[in-house]
This record gives sequence, C-alpha cells and structure tokens, in this order.
Amino acid sequence: MEERKIRVAITHGDTNGVGYELILKTFEDPAMLELCIPIIYGSPKVAAYHSKALEIDTQFCIINSAEEAKDNRLNLLTTFNDDIKVELGQPSDESNEAARKALKRAMVDVQQGLADVLVMSPDNLPDFLSKEPEVLKMHITEDLRVALVTNFLAVKDVPEAITRQKIVEKARIMHTCLRRDLNISSPRIAILALNPPTGNDDDPWGEEEKEIIIPAIDELEQAGIQAFGPYTSDSFFGNFDYLNFDGVLAMYYNQGMTPLKTIAHDDTVVLVTGMPFVCTSIETGPDFTIAGKGCADEMAFRHAVFTGIDVFRNRQNYDAPLANPLPKLYKEKRDDSEKVRFAIPKAKEPAKEE
Repeated sequence: MEERKIRVAITHGDTNGVGYELILKTFEDPAMLELCIPIIYGSPKVAAYHSKALEIDTQFCIINSAEEAKDNRLNLLTTFNDDIKVELGQPSDESNEAARKALKRAMVDVQQGLADVLVMSPDNLPDFLSKEPEVLKMHITEDLRVALVTNFLAVKDVPEAITRQKIVEKARIMHTCLRRDLNISSPRIAILALNPPTGNDDDPWGEEEKEIIIPAIDELEQAGIQAFGPYTSDSFFGNFDYLNFDGVLAMYYNQGMTPLKTIAHDDTVVLVTGMPFVCTSIETGPDFTIAGKGCADEMAFRHAVFTGIDVFRNRQNYDAPLANPLPKLYKEKRDDSEKVRFAIPKAKEPAKEE
C-alpha cells in the first residue's frame, strides 16, 4: 500500500482560547512536518496576533484552498476575512463564530476528500457530533479507553435514557472502533453497572442491571462480541480491573469521565468514531483562564494529531482486504477459548455491604 503523507485539517478553535497556542507549539517541532501535511483552518491575522503575543516563532504559509497546501510547511487556510477583536481569555460571540466558520469549512473539505483527518482545537461550540446515533466519542489514554451510553444528562434522567438497544448499539460501535480504528483484533469490552450492588448474594443487582444491562451483554455475546460485566465503577477502577480490557462502556458521564480524568489528568485524546472520516480532538476546552499566558501543554493535542494519522492508516489497512473478499469455502468453527479465558473477572461477586 502506498505510504503518503496524511493531510490533516486542523481547526483553530475559539480565537480567544488556547487553540493557536497548542497548534503553534505542536508544529514548532520540524519533525511534525515529516509525518503529515498540516492545514490550519483559521485566520492569518489572528494567528499572527497569537504568535506575537506568545512569542512563538512558528512559521506558516497562507493558502486559499486545501489544494494549495504545501509539503514541509505549516499551511494556514483562510476561512474568513473579517477583522475580529482578539481578547485572550475572554469568551465572546465573535470568537465563537470564528470557531464555527473554521469547523464548517474544514468538515466540508474532509468530506470532499481534500483532507484525510480532522483535528479540532478546543472551542465552545455545541457538541453536535455526538448527538448522531451512529457516532461515539472514545476517550483514549495510554491504558484506558472509555465511551458513554448517555452524554451530559442529569443523573436523575439517566435510568430512563438507558435502554438495552442503546447499550448494544454503543457497544457495537465501540467494538468496530477498537478493531478498525485502533487495530485491536479481538477487543474485550467491559460494561459498567448503573447501580451499586444490593449486598444480597442471591440477588446482587438492581432492576436496570437485571432487565436492561445483563440482557444487553448476553445479546452482544451471542453476536460474537466479547462483552463482560456488569461491573461496579468503584471496584472496577479501584482494583485496576480496567487494565484487563480494551474498552470500557460507562452508563453516564461522571461514572466514566471522573475515573478517566483522575487516572489520566488532561492527557486524553477524543476519537469521534462512527463517521465516514477520521476526527480527533482533546478532552479539555478553550482554557480561557490560561489563554495568552504561554503555559498551555500541547502534549495531548500532539497526540490527537498522531492518533488521527494512525487511525486513518489503520482504516486503510482494515478495509483493503474487504474490498475484494475471497469466497468462503468452509464454515468456520467458533473458538470460545479466549472468551473463557477473559471471563474470569466476570465471576467476581459484588462485595457484600457491612
């Protein structure tokens, strides 16, 4: 397969936040230009303002379309010509609109094949991507990958929003992401419980576990997906059981994100999967409190670029053999040995409350 440089479309995010600082610091290292052809979607005037204010001497060349992007250069595609006031650290409608224009243009170009990967800098735009039913946000660290069944719901609304169908759909998307995007051949997925254990050894689970979550896990197992659980969040993360799995599906935001941020702090990449193009971002927002101070850590953003490039290549490698499949000459016999091996954590009974 031809190895070529990946074209990475990078939105500038909220122009009063840390987006440009993260971009300029990331591509201050010339080695980054050997990995990809970066295209910033933003404003030359705003970029120059940030560069001067932060004293970051990262050079960029101005282009008017993605077709003009040059190799071994940090390309900046002008997405609007309006003069906007930059007030570092101060969110505004104007800075938010600048982020929206950049994202809109970048998405069009990626969908038209003018760029291969979309990397989103921090902004305050509505999280419209994760509202699509086929889309799942995978939060990735070195040792942990977490996705959510529900997003940004009040805790009181979570039980009603959780259904067997939704768990199965999210787990299927996660399974495909782990295989196709992250190159994990036989992924193991842990599914968390909604309720704490009852303390009754004979009847340890609550209503949602018995009627929704456990049947969903059984359905996934019957479909050949290695799904295990349910696990209570405290013991699962406290006992480092997550190290035995390739992905964790949590029921609601705090259940999954609080342990993730405790373990990984801010070094988390977000992979938005389930879309026809590769899209990554970072967990943190525009960080207005530190914007313009030169202290933003670009490491997670750098990893978001790396992840986007890796996922694009993984998808190419995964899809290539499927383009012209050979006819199956015999019926494969399913091997459950791996399933039995990794079923050990599932045998744990919930701890009985004193």
